[in-house]
Amino acid sequence: MQQRIPNYIKYIFVQLFAIALFAFLFRIAFYFFFAQLNSVSTSEIQQAFGLGIRFDIKLATLVVFPMAILLFIINQRFFKNTIYKKISTLYFTVFYLVLALFYLVDFGYYDYLNIRLDAASLRFLSNLDISTQVLFESYPVYKGLFGLLILGIIIYKLNAFIYKKFAVATTPISKKRKAFFIVVPFFILAFGIYNSFTHYPLRWSQAFFSKNQAVNQFALNPILYFYDSFAFRSTGFDLEKTKKYYPAVANQLGLTKDSLSFQREFIKVDSVKVKPNVVIVMLESVGVAPMSYFGNPVNTTPKMDSILNYSTLFSNFYIHKTGTAASVFASITGLPDVDNVETASRNPMIIDQRIIFDQFKGYEKLYFLGGSANWANIRGVFQSNITDLIIFEEGSYQEENRADVWGIDDYELFKEADKELQKLQQQNKPFIAYIQTATNHMPFTVPDEKENYRPLKENEINKEALNKSGFKSVAQINALRYLDFNVDVFLRRAKEAGYYDNTIFLFFGDHNTKMNKSDYLSTNDFEFDTELYHVPFFIHAPKFTEPKIISKFTKIVDIVPTAASLANINYTNFTLGSNALDSVQSTDFAFIYKMINGEPAIGLLKDKYYYTLTTVSNIVNLYDFNGKDLTDIKKDHPIVAKQMDSLLRGYYNATKYLYYNNKKTK
Repeated sequence: MQQRIPNYIKYIFVQLFAIALFAFLFRIAFYFFFAQLNSVSTSEIQQAFGLGIRFDIKLATLVVFPMAILLFIINQRFFKNTIYKKISTLYFTVFYLVLALFYLVDFGYYDYLNIRLDAASLRFLSNLDISTQVLFESYPVYKGLFGLLILGIIIYKLNAFIYKKFAVATTPISKKRKAFFIVVPFFILAFGIYNSFTHYPLRWSQAFFSKNQAVNQFALNPILYFYDSFAFRSTGFDLEKTKKYYPAVANQLGLTKDSLSFQREFIKVDSVKVKPNVVIVMLESVGVAPMSYFGNPVNTTPKMDSILNYSTLFSNFYIHKTGTAASVFASITGLPDVDNVETASRNPMIIDQRIIFDQFKGYEKLYFLGGSANWANIRGVFQSNITDLIIFEEGSYQEENRADVWGIDDYELFKEADKELQKLQQQNKPFIAYIQTATNHMPFTVPDEKENYRPLKENEINKEALNKSGFKSVAQINALRYLDFNVDVFLRRAKEAGYYDNTIFLFFGDHNTKMNKSDYLSTNDFEFDTELYHVPFFIHAPKFTEPKIISKFTKIVDIVPTAASLANINYTNFTLGSNALDSVQSTDFAFIYKMINGEPAIGLLKDKYYYTLTTVSNIVNLYDFNGKDLTDIKKDHPIVAKQMDSLLRGYYNATKYLYYNNKKTK
């Protein structure tokens, strides 16, 4: 029978097998080096492997299909003209290289965020210069490119060999046999693409069969998933839905209920002789899980642990989205970032907002970062929204010793910020400043020595202690310890300069870094995949607040309203944020925008409940966030589920509405 099969048909299926095998080898590499499946049952790993192979076969079939169509048309002539040899050899070689490159990028992306490459990753292309620098400073890019070159040569030679292997003289075949070897292979290939015996083809969503996200991520094929994720790119707002769910938001935020309006006036309670300063510090990649204050067994944040004893801490503070650009946008504008592929900061139609930060009248307004403000269009966000803002960035500091792609390191950043704040203090000018740190980020560049700071050496932390901490490397720990050290140095300088007592310092984490699961946390963050969102937020202002822990849920859009209220200024709130210190108005909830089972979803944390809604398939779930039973309880609590559903949908739709209806030009 084999001898009766035309060589061009054999050629198609040999190529299909080779491509599927090539993808499978990358799957094996992912399994051993990235998948993190130690605590997963054998049956789930086997199921993930089975699904993964089916995805790989589907991809291989899709690649082979165009060439198969060509062969069905020209059949035996395929091996008689050298032009076809060049076309097919080049075609398959290019694909192999694309597949290899895709997997390599996917490995790095997963290593950083623990998610496979998707359409949202394209946001890094908007800052190509910075992304390229991070890539080159974090990974052996030149070695990788050289390896791809060698691989390309090898693959080209192998494809040429395969072509030559089948390019032998064959006997002519009848029209019936020719038709047979068109129809049958066509249906085999079509089934390879459909890849299912059910009514539904093999879809990316089938990979999300397990409660363990690591298993689901392992099952995916990154190329297919990247393509499929484009279906979830966000669009504008829905006015009817905004109006429908507005009452729930109005009730929660204390808004007027007779019209669609988010405006609230706040009048200062009394006059003050000296306006307090405000300094907002974004702590790069800091969540509660890596901090020793919250129980991490490694002494990672001794300085901040001490500072927290004299601060107001919000222990259940959750950012809405993982990503620095999203957190900067939300903290400044008072609106969550609910764009999927592109961050909201990159949308020129929505960056011009009426915000509270701009309403600090009589204040000098400053923004400090170690690198360029062109990153993620952050310059546009700040400059469009804040009048008379002064931006300090790489190139504007007196002393610059560039540490890595992110510019000057945090020690130098805080030092330069302190210089400017001292000047304003000496001129009796109140100020509000936003300081964006970056050193606690790949490539984790820390000095060998800085005052009394010394990085830990590999032999100073044993493997068991490292595993218990949840950190993936000692370099990660050192970067956090360096940030901790710099926060303390900054406050010390503020005291020496004389502006400490009259300044309200607000510190918050922009997102947590992905960590290995540990058992020291008292929350279910790892179980509900919210550990990246649970970050510290604390106010250090001994003259303005008393040390205490506030356990109610709070969110990133609450930062500036809280600062404005504490500074006792007149302001109008057009946003979705609220004063987190307000004990009268019930605003105790947190909003989350994330991926659930591979599609965009929104979540609400309120009281003891966690309510989720997928935005495409509209799957809803209600959980006891603090309970031991992690099953859906919406049937047992229908009233709670209905209330949280209305608030969640209302908040989400209000966000998209305000993007386009809270503009300063109105």
